[in-house]
Formats: sequence, structure tokens, C-alpha cells
Amino acid sequence: MPSQGAAQGPGASTGTAGATSGTTCGALPFLIRRDGTWLYRGSPITRKPMICLFAGTLRRDAAGVFRLQTPVESGTIEVEDAPFVAVSLEWCGCGREQVLSFRTNVDQVICAGPEHPIRADWDRPCDEDGTGAVPYVEVRPGDGDLPIEARVSRPVYYELAALAVPGHHCGVPCLGVWSRNVFFPLGRLSSCRDGECCDGDDDAP
Repeated sequence: MPSQGAAQGPGASTGTAGATSGTTCGALPFLIRRDGTWLYRGSPITRKPMICLFAGTLRRDAAGVFRLQTPVESGTIEVEDAPFVAVSLEWCGCGREQVLSFRTNVDQVICAGPEHPIRADWDRPCDEDGTGAVPYVEVRPGDGDLPIEARVSRPVYYELAALAVPGHHCGVPCLGVWSRNVFFPLGRLSSCRDGECCDGDDDAP
């Protein structure tokens, strides 16, 4: 496990080697598992302040590669899915005025909306039981088109599903949620009764 001195070393970066002023270290012995567990040389990092420190330096380059980057050095790390996990959800308001606030496993609060969209991978099951699509919420932009995201945990997914309303996305009937005047589709609907799917937004992200 890295020492406190190691924590002051490589940080996250999505930039290319040319964009960093420090030393490029190549691949670093870090792995972020699908459940949000950070490993260093195969051993879990149990100190949350250290995880939060590393998380603050995480970047993603235009090719989708994750890096830890500090002013002095940077290196790539392995990420099984998304680097963060949305572990809780709070909401206020209703309809288009509803605001969904996610808290990540590093205690960052993200309010879904135009700057932090929710993305649902309709072609992947939410979990081993095959329930629903995998939802992600954008935490911050990457250095290219691919953002840094948090994977919505299974309990939070069920909370989102309870808030879902019928709508359309790109002409496809779906269930989705509103947050800050944006409709985010979560999953397809096999069919809709007349007029039932009129509340969604065909221009939703």
C-alpha cells in the first residue's frame, strides 16, 4: 500500500505526455475496481483521505485512458469500469424542476443537469441479475470528448427507477428522470399508451 509520501507522488491526468510538465512514469500499479475499490500493487487502499487525494488528480485523455497526474509526475492506471461510484441520491422538487443530487464514494456531490448528464448504457445489464441499464453520471470533463464518470450503484439505480416517468429519446419510448430541466432516459419501454410518453424530451442527451 502506498505511504503518505507516495500519495504526494503520481496524480490523475487525462492529458498527453506533452501536456504535462513533470516526469511521465508509464503504467502505475493502481487498479480501480468496478465497485470503486482502489488497489495499489494488488492490495486495497483503506484510507479514504488517501483515496480522495488520488481521486483529485485523476484525468482521462482523449483516447479514454485514465492517468494520475501531479505537477511533478504522471502515469496511467487501470480502471475496470468508471473510476467513481454514486453511492447515494437526494432529490427535491418535481417534474422539470426536479434536482437530483448524487454523492460519490469520495464524498463529491454532483447535481445532474446540463453540465453533469446522466448516461444510461441500454445494452448492458445493471448488475449480475440483468436488471435494467447501467446508468452513469458525469463527474467532470476529460481532456477529450470522454468524461470522467461515476457508475450509479445498484441501490441508487432502484431509487432512480422509482422516480422515472415515461418519455421519448430519439423517437424511442423510454423511462427517464428529470433534473434541472433536462430529461435523462434510463431504459427502453416496450410500448406506450397514447399520450403516456409525451413528457420526455427528444433532444435529451
